Amino acid sequence: MHSPLQALQPETLAQLRSVSTATLTTQLFKRGFRNLFLQGVKLQTSVRSNLVGVATTLRYIPAREDLDRLEAFEDTSHPQRRVVEDIPAGHVLVIDARRDARAASAGHILLTRMQLRGAAGVVTDGSLRDLPSISQMDWPVYASGGAAPTNLIHHHAVDIDVPISCGDVPVFPGDIVVGDAEGVVVIPKHLAGEVASDAADQEAFEDFVLENIRDGSSIFGIYPPSEETKRRYEELSGVRPKTHG
Repeated sequence: MHSPLQALQPETLAQLRSVSTATLTTQLFKRGFRNLFLQGVKLQTSVRSNLVGVATTLRYIPAREDLDRLEAFEDTSHPQRRVVEDIPAGHVLVIDARRDARAASAGHILLTRMQLRGAAGVVTDGSLRDLPSISQMDWPVYASGGAAPTNLIHHHAVDIDVPISCGDVPVFPGDIVVGDAEGVVVIPKHLAGEVASDAADQEAFEDFVLENIRDGSSIFGIYPPSEETKRRYEELSGVRPKTHG
């Protein structure tokens, strides 16, 4: 199977691993995208580096008592079990749990298996069981919180790699998923390169702005920059700043 991130330039990956989701959402907003930051999803582990990967999706619908019994997990085609064994290295499992946190989307054993197989991380808009153990993982895991009950109580896994909603955001298989301590943003794959490049430029300019603010400058004329500020920044960096807000 081909490398999931081979379509992205190494520079793009490095930029996405260093910029914040706040900066990325600004760049997406400039391109007309207002709803790509997942709601109610928080980092549950203590990793410091950004989550960056390609979306593999799993969709849950409400459970039904005659189908969702413990024996269901004995079926090797069960979508939740199947995606754990099939998710490509470098991909992020993004789970549509309908923002229903009453039962877990997955637990520590399944997450450990995906981590060892090279998956980039897990994002769910529902909850996870075994959260005290998960919180000790050196691996990006995002969820709404913890819940002890098995997923079968409220969730029925139906689809892998279909368009889903996660945290009220549309997620398509192949989208680029970026997470930091603030949350998770989804970037359409065809925009990843230009968004990453402009986000890196934005953060370099904002470092310049912050230095000026710490030195006592007003935000007026700096953020957003006046022509004079642009000129000063260009003299220092050799780069003409774009307007950032």
